[in-house]
Amino acid sequence: MRQFLIASSIAFFCLFARAEVIDIDNRELARLIQEGVPVIDIRLQSEWEQTGIVAGSHLFTFFDERGRADPAGWLAKVKPVAGPEQPVIVICRTGNRTKAVSQFLSQQAGYSKVYNVRAGIMGWLRASGPAVPATQSIAACRTAKTC
Repeated sequence: MRQFLIASSIAFFCLFARAEVIDIDNRELARLIQEGVPVIDIRLQSEWEQTGIVAGSHLFTFFDERGRADPAGWLAKVKPVAGPEQPVIVICRTGNRTKAVSQFLSQQAGYSKVYNVRAGIMGWLRASGPAVPATQSIAACRTAKTC
């Protein structure tokens, strides 16, 4: 009986400690935005300027031009927007970089629910998803030193 209780306790802990990464499509992205789930755009400034951004996105570049990252520094910028207990959406150009970032958030940073935009901003734009110029958001994140 004791072994059963220990095994049950471990299984229970693992069930709730396990983070969830969910690939989403454009319809789900629109729904989650309506619900107020924050969108973190991890692209480079040049990419934000080229395509625009999903309105209300938080601009936190993860990988620099050479593919280098500072996960701890980046996470310090993200936490005030969405803590580990809150759902968060990550978006990049095509959904490739956000796969790695989603795994980082869920497996190493302890985020319980991470939504990865499967086709990125390019898929959003192809489906006529609205985008806004990034100019004001870039100015704001520069002022706050969060870009």
